[in-house]
Amino acid sequence: MRPSIIVHGGAGRLRGEDVERRLEVLKEAAEKGYAVMVHGGTALDAVVEAVVLLEDSGLLNAGLGSALTFDGVAELDAGVMDSEGLIGAVAAVKRVKNPVVLARRVAELTDHILMVGEGAERLAKVLGLDVPEEVLVTREKLERLKELKARWARSEDYVWLTKLRKLVEEHPGCFGTVGAAAVDAEGRVAAATSTGGYWLKLRGRVGDTPIPGAGFYALKGVGASSATGIGEYIIRFSLCKAVCELMAKGLHAEQASREAISRMSAELGEGLAGVVAVDANGNVGYAFNTEAMTVAYRTGGMENAVALVPRRAKQLAR
Repeated sequence: MRPSIIVHGGAGRLRGEDVERRLEVLKEAAEKGYAVMVHGGTALDAVVEAVVLLEDSGLLNAGLGSALTFDGVAELDAGVMDSEGLIGAVAAVKRVKNPVVLARRVAELTDHILMVGEGAERLAKVLGLDVPEEVLVTREKLERLKELKARWARSEDYVWLTKLRKLVEEHPGCFGTVGAAAVDAEGRVAAATSTGGYWLKLRGRVGDTPIPGAGFYALKGVGASSATGIGEYIIRFSLCKAVCELMAKGLHAEQASREAISRMSAELGEGLAGVVAVDANGNVGYAFNTEAMTVAYRTGGMENAVALVPRRAKQLAR
């Protein structure tokens, strides 16, 4: 079996950012993950290294590029899982540049699956994974937060945060997740997902990213999946587990991804999520019900990774 990997840089509405730079870093992440497996690394090694590169890029909503909460802090989530029984996640961690690495350490070094907040940050400090808070909360991000809050107040953006509007009125004080799924030459599958959440979230909010079955999932002999989008809906649908269960029934990665998103759309509505997947045979796939999604992949037989921005109209025509 030849290894395969697929990565994503989030699903949603493109807002005029430098898409070409994003595609370059996604392609680089896919190439890096693939190279890890070619040189004897596992699928888990591959997805973690790919996501670390995306976290470090500062171009996506993970790691250095993470969004800020309504009151201006960075709280990051990540989760990892492989088909050999390893599973770990962290949530709402500050001062951690690479939460995907911390999630892996939770799985390898503790008896826990999910660690959050201060406790996870203490572990990060012991392991030398902590960074000064200003690394994640920059002047540029604070300026963007100010602008987004003004747009939200004028109902020009983030209009779906309706309960938050009422909360702020009564108590005035008060897209772009990244991920990867891979299968290595030994047939092991793994998934990793990392995010800063979404802009204007309340402090302490945790989305789908660190929730097994929602933001990431891997099933031995079947495949693995990583999700992106509005976490509250992805959790409701258990999107990544749904994709893996469909692959277990015989659908390849592309079919399973499309079918899961179709079912999610019928149950919860459009414009909510995207997902990537790899099956145990090395097929990769993706699907989304948002305006667009950024993905990159490399499978056995390909000379180089491919990065693309599929948009809704193109996806419906595929």
